[in-house]
Amino acid sequence: MQVIAIDLSSKAQTRQFLELPFWIYRDIPQWVPPLEMDAKRHLNTRANPFFQHSTAQFLLAVRDGVPVGRLAVLNNRNYNAFNHEKTAHWFLYECEDDPQTSRALFDAGFDWARAQGLDKVHGPKGFTALDGLGLLVKGFEHRPAFGIPYNPSYYPAQVEAAGFVADGDIVSGYLPGAAQFPQRLFDLAEKIQQRPGGLRIQRFTSRAQLRAFVPKLRAMYNGALSGTQGNVPLTDDEASAMANQMLFFADPKLIKIITKNDEPVGFMFAYPDIGAAVQRQKGRVWPFGWMDMLMEFRRSKWVNVNGAGILEQHRGMGGTALLFTEMAKSVQEGGFEHCDIVQIGVENDRMQRELRDLGIEFYKTHRMYMKLVAGG
Repeated sequence: MQVIAIDLSSKAQTRQFLELPFWIYRDIPQWVPPLEMDAKRHLNTRANPFFQHSTAQFLLAVRDGVPVGRLAVLNNRNYNAFNHEKTAHWFLYECEDDPQTSRALFDAGFDWARAQGLDKVHGPKGFTALDGLGLLVKGFEHRPAFGIPYNPSYYPAQVEAAGFVADGDIVSGYLPGAAQFPQRLFDLAEKIQQRPGGLRIQRFTSRAQLRAFVPKLRAMYNGALSGTQGNVPLTDDEASAMANQMLFFADPKLIKIITKNDEPVGFMFAYPDIGAAVQRQKGRVWPFGWMDMLMEFRRSKWVNVNGAGILEQHRGMGGTALLFTEMAKSVQEGGFEHCDIVQIGVENDRMQRELRDLGIEFYKTHRMYMKLVAGG
């Protein structure tokens, strides 16, 4: 068995890297593959705006000519400059159930990080916030929300054997479509919106309206990062690429923005879950997969709340009540029977407590891992 750094100009090697997960998950019915076009974009140095400012190495473990593991290691220079760190992120890890293969992959990744002058490896964390975070450690029996990582149950042991230590958990919750939120919450949300100069809900009826709002959302996101750690501002091209990715499977009616004086101060992004169709089509949109995904988009009984938050300075003004009531409206008005509220950091204990009080069960956990390495 050997570990090679793939040549991104080699179609054969990139194909091996992209196709490996289908072998790893061949007997795991819960797994949802990524959209083929998104997976290819990760490795495309021209189409992925990450490569305008940063670099990455893509590793492939091969035994007797057959791929048995893979790993991406990222040097996000914008992240490191913003956070004053020397951190590599690991991503796209897949591996057979063999500790030697796993250790060889991570050792090669550590070597690359050291050669880049980095002193810490952290992840799983991808190119953008849309890539999802962490390694699944609880909830293997459930199909993941579309776009959220899934992995075999033996991965955490492999990662820990490579010397990683846990560095924070991220939980996802389940809300039955028939759940009823307290009326007082809706009454409070209504009063908040009636206050002069108070918070308002911005709704959309078309993708064109959503796209026109993207620059304001980018400004809100980047402005909220001041003084924070572990985040990175978006470039114009990254914001545009993320918008294209989001709009591909967005229902404008399920995207809600909280504004104050016409400027965004909070958001709630929800999407019909098309994972069942993506499974059937093996992630391929073209030539005919898009029809199946469109039908699933219209008939899915699952909705994913894949992002919700409000700027800290506005949380004492009732913004949380607006977020929760809009969440309930999205589920009920869309006729959904199930809602997956994805990836809430466990450090946000207040939101978790409030969501539990509303009947939400946290049934999946992803874990971040960190390892110190000697930098160059």
